[in-house]
Amino acid sequence: MTQSIKQLICSALVAYLLTPSIAGAMTIGQTVELGKLETFTGTSYSLPVNNTKNTLVMIWASWCPFCQRQNIYLEKFVKQVPPNSINIITISIDKNPKLAKDYMSKHGYTFQAAMMTPELNKSLGKVKGVPIVLILDKNNKIIHQEMGEMFEEDFADLKRFAK
Repeated sequence: MTQSIKQLICSALVAYLLTPSIAGAMTIGQTVELGKLETFTGTSYSLPVNNTKNTLVMIWASWCPFCQRQNIYLEKFVKQVPPNSINIITISIDKNPKLAKDYMSKHGYTFQAAMMTPELNKSLGKVKGVPIVLILDKNNKIIHQEMGEMFEEDFADLKRFAK
């Protein structure tokens, strides 16, 4: 099978999975409990007890071509927003953590990344497509969500959530 046919099949499958009626249980106003996450750099990630900032959560996979393009824009976003103006954590749904960790290292990404945990998966509901970007308010309620590929201008618009 040629590479272009594989990409076409993958694109069609992802588009089908991202149809809003089946894209997962995440809804505006839903509370998401991130819990304590172990990042690929070996540090723990958790929101401060008295969190005052919004949080960007991106769910991705190393095998997803849309995620691969979107991660470039996220990296630019991280460097453009003022330091400490928004919490940022990305969650890989890869089945093999080594693949996700190697992907991050290969591309030199500086944003925080961790693996999906059973607790987080339960809090979010079944994730049926990637990429997904969520903005949580200081109380961990979803105030904005984007399902499917975002572009550079879409990330520029997300700067409004950085305080």
